[in-house]
Amino acid sequence: QAQLVESGGGLVQAGGSLRLSCAASGRTFSRNSMGWFRQAPGKEREFVARISWIDGTTSYADSVKGRFTISRDNAKNTVYLQMNSLKPEDTAVYYCAARTNPARAYTRYEYDSWGQGTQVTVSS
Repeated sequence: QAQLVESGGGLVQAGGSLRLSCAASGRTFSRNSMGWFRQAPGKEREFVARISWIDGTTSYADSVKGRFTISRDNAKNTVYLQMNSLKPEDTAVYYCAARTNPARAYTRYEYDSWGQGTQVTVSS
């Protein structure tokens, strides 16, 4: 079972930036796919971005494409989510997730390990 610990959330004004980090441990991640999801109050948990640990290929939700960037540091076993041009509608708890299958996955049910989440609040 993987352990995932997110950090970097906080309060920021619209148009600002934040970088989230996800430190992974507990298993070998070389063939994993990592993802970021978010959940706003009263809404379903939704896909934000994913990255393949093997080759670094990435995918993004349309709502964040061009503003958010997912990346990884293999040496540190850490995945990042750089969030720029933040909007109030980006306000949510952001979760890091991992799955042992390296294939692309966009739903929460395809990921087997989750972090505890970090709050991101964007004020208007």
